Amino acid sequence: MGAMAEDEAQEPQFDEETLARRSAALAQVRMHGDPVLRTRAREVDDVDDELRRELARMGQLMHDAMGIGLAATQVGILRRVLVYRVEHDSPVVALVNPRIEWSGDDLETMDEGCLSLPGVSVEVERPVYVRVSARDELGDPLTIEASGLEARVIQHEIDHLDGVLILDRTSRDQRKAAVRALRERERAAAA
Repeated sequence: MGAMAEDEAQEPQFDEETLARRSAALAQVRMHGDPVLRTRAREVDDVDDELRRELARMGQLMHDAMGIGLAATQVGILRRVLVYRVEHDSPVVALVNPRIEWSGDDLETMDEGCLSLPGVSVEVERPVYVRVSARDELGDPLTIEASGLEARVIQHEIDHLDGVLILDRTSRDQRKAAVRALRERERAAAA
């Protein structure tokens, strides 16, 4: 999702090369406290080769960071684009100017993590079903009817494009604990 594929506490062991790639990818992801994460991204007017290169780069960063979604704002690009891939062996899906057209009434609460909030996982309630309109990487209209994890990932990434973080969608107590954990992690990294 800007989310991590697995909670860091349960993360399996990886070889040094994979961990180095993940670390290098995460170094390019904007972290909590960066004002760009609170900025609403601008609509994309032209789907061109430059945008396709950005989307390809974002897909690779998401893969290397072991995430399942990444919004452009998370890499400092204020354009309404996102990439995601729920299944590891599925192709990366790119959405340009995504808009939720419809959400179902059924809600589900699940833990969510975020590449921009390393080590944080909070409960977020979201609709189980959504229909999203967007354009693909070629500029063609696209409609996605998603459910479950796919719907959650898309909503999470669209939130990023609107300057909304998972901390804004959880309880006050979880938000306070998450911010405290982020600060402790920052202090430990600075030491």
